[in-house]
Amino acid sequence: MSMTIRPMTPAERKYSHSQSQQLICQTGCIGRSRGWFTCGANGMSTDWTGLLPSLDTEEFKADYAVAIDALRSDKSYEGIRKSFRNLELHCQKHPESSFGPDSPEHGYRADTEKYSYLLRLNPNPDGCCLYLYCYVKEHLDRHLKNAEAGIRFITPNYRELFRIPDGDQIRIMTVDGRMLDRPCRFIDETHVEIGRDLFHICEFAEKLERAGNTVVPLRSSLPDKCYGYDEEMNAVVVIEKGVAGWELAGKRLEGMSGQERADRLNREDGVTQAQAAAMLAGATRGWACPEADPAHYEALGGSWKTP
Repeated sequence: MSMTIRPMTPAERKYSHSQSQQLICQTGCIGRSRGWFTCGANGMSTDWTGLLPSLDTEEFKADYAVAIDALRSDKSYEGIRKSFRNLELHCQKHPESSFGPDSPEHGYRADTEKYSYLLRLNPNPDGCCLYLYCYVKEHLDRHLKNAEAGIRFITPNYRELFRIPDGDQIRIMTVDGRMLDRPCRFIDETHVEIGRDLFHICEFAEKLERAGNTVVPLRSSLPDKCYGYDEEMNAVVVIEKGVAGWELAGKRLEGMSGQERADRLNREDGVTQAQAAAMLAGATRGWACPEADPAHYEALGGSWKTP
């Protein structure tokens, strides 16, 4: 049996964690194995949780056994099941598999002819440090491809308000002034999970309208905050993602104009010009407008011009 192994893509990483039953069915997730190291034991202890019994066939079991043996015999991965230190060293030596600078986790995708295995490593000495999610490859790839279109948010008459990538958050602003932030997961073109609830996109729009609430995207491509310059007040201001308007920053850098100060503070925080322009548009024109998406400016070469 041939098998290919590579680091997971950012989109695939979301499927190396626990999913709702709806997503389990959509992606063909057969089951999950976990691994941990017990003090004094030789090697890794594991368990198995079946998620879709109808797909846990003899064919899959044979494929799974061969895939596990291949991982054990591959010199790049054989040590991760022997000791926690080996697993930890593997993660340190393979930054290409990292989930990002703010995450301790690493991950790989292994493919056989019919099945895909998403291997997530978490160097945690006090708990589970290996997770292996098993999928029907055709189902997983179809869902990943469909999810590239993003999650649509619409009015009750199907006018599109905005789209967000699978896994991004929205903010629901209620008539009594509350702000409710909810993660969203793509199910299909017309269905979405918002928090723990499943909605048809029109059903969600109608629910918002009946309650008098509004919704805006909290794009993961935007920073939590950035700096801008208010010409009327001649002051540097702080813009917070998802919030209308801004507040005075109280930042003073001598020898610079207000805009220069804002630009420098953004650079120090790693905020790009496209992100700062999108944040300014969101704070002044609404977070659902196209200009509040950094991609709008990146397509124009990262223009920093105020929309």
